Amino acid sequence: MTSPRRRAPRRAGAADLDLFEPSDAPRVVPPPEPARSYVSELIEHVGYPGESARSAVTVSMLTETARDVIEGAFIPIWVRGEVSDFKAHRNGHWYFCLRDRAAQIRCVVWNRDQFRIPAAPDNGMQVAAFGRLTVYAARGEMQFTIAKIEADGDGLRRKALEITRARLEADGLLALDRKRPLPRFPRVIAVVTSPDGAALHDISAVLRRRSANVRLVVVPAAVQGASAPEELCFALDQVNRWGGADVVIIGRGGGAHEDLWAFNDERVARAVAACRVPTISAVGHEIDISICDLVADVRAATPSAAAEAATRSQAELRGELAQLSSRISSAARAVVRASADRLRHLARDVAAASSDHVASRRAQLETVAGRLHVLSPLATLARGYAVARGEDGSTLDSVAAFRDRMSFELVVHDGVVPAKVTRPRKESR
Repeated sequence: MTSPRRRAPRRAGAADLDLFEPSDAPRVVPPPEPARSYVSELIEHVGYPGESARSAVTVSMLTETARDVIEGAFIPIWVRGEVSDFKAHRNGHWYFCLRDRAAQIRCVVWNRDQFRIPAAPDNGMQVAAFGRLTVYAARGEMQFTIAKIEADGDGLRRKALEITRARLEADGLLALDRKRPLPRFPRVIAVVTSPDGAALHDISAVLRRRSANVRLVVVPAAVQGASAPEELCFALDQVNRWGGADVVIIGRGGGAHEDLWAFNDERVARAVAACRVPTISAVGHEIDISICDLVADVRAATPSAAAEAATRSQAELRGELAQLSSRISSAARAVVRASADRLRHLARDVAAASSDHVASRRAQLETVAGRLHVLSPLATLARGYAVARGEDGSTLDSVAAFRDRMSFELVVHDGVVPAKVTRPRKESR
């Protein structure tokens, strides 16, 4: 036998429905109320902070609580907007606003985070900023603390490159006259790169293929990331301190612009310029141009091209030797021909000069001979005169020199006539 059914209480909105439930349905017992804690009783008795004038909170407590709530509620996010009111404070921090058509928010970039950003943004630049929402409790202002900034396109990176290039150019580090030639036959090549990267593998492969008799010394350094600029500078400083390299190759394989950005750092560029030996920059692929490429003595399109520029293969050396041998032979033959021509010309000139000299001397001798002939006693004799000489060959030039019965000789133009004094003449008065 079933028990009689009882009418259930009427529910709101159910005016036309009669609901019944069995009389033998299990009875629902409500759970016991939890024990009231001391804190809840205290709040009920005293009230929560700020509920009344007696429990008013301080401004510092309010702003600090808001900071804790906001910073705990928002994880770091990317925010897009337009930069305005940019100011670089003397303490090194950057302050500006990010805005769109409907709202704006104050932003700050602490100087400790600026190494991640290529350059300071310009007013009006559209950027995406990564950071977290914070509250500046001292002023009760909400602000966006930024750790990274990426501009639409390559605006920030292009600006950073222009600033760095202008500084280096002002210091004369981009001048062509400071570029040093590479040694033709280096013995030691230092490579500043990652020991695990593809660049080192490519350089080693080229040197093995070219059979270049050189020693390869690897100076390890990170080639991307936040620590890369400092490690590259330290590696170049080690090369300078060592002093045993003839050529330095600095670079890495290809990658995104962010991966190659360490080679656009001004510190790295100045370290390359300060290197004591000729440098080759080989960063990325052929289309990638970095600041290091502009500062280095030689820019190579790839690490493999850098290895080829730094060394000479045995085949190239043999070809150069063959060319040099041919050039030396040709030069020697040309020298012999030129010398023979000069000798013929000299012989002809000497013969002509000798003939002229002999003729001149002959003319001079004939002139002197004519003068001597005029003054010669023989010429006098030829004109009919005679010379008396004693037996001892002395000239008898006066009557006093003749004695009675003295023998002497008369020298005429065609011979000698013996003579004897029969009676000497008296001297004319």
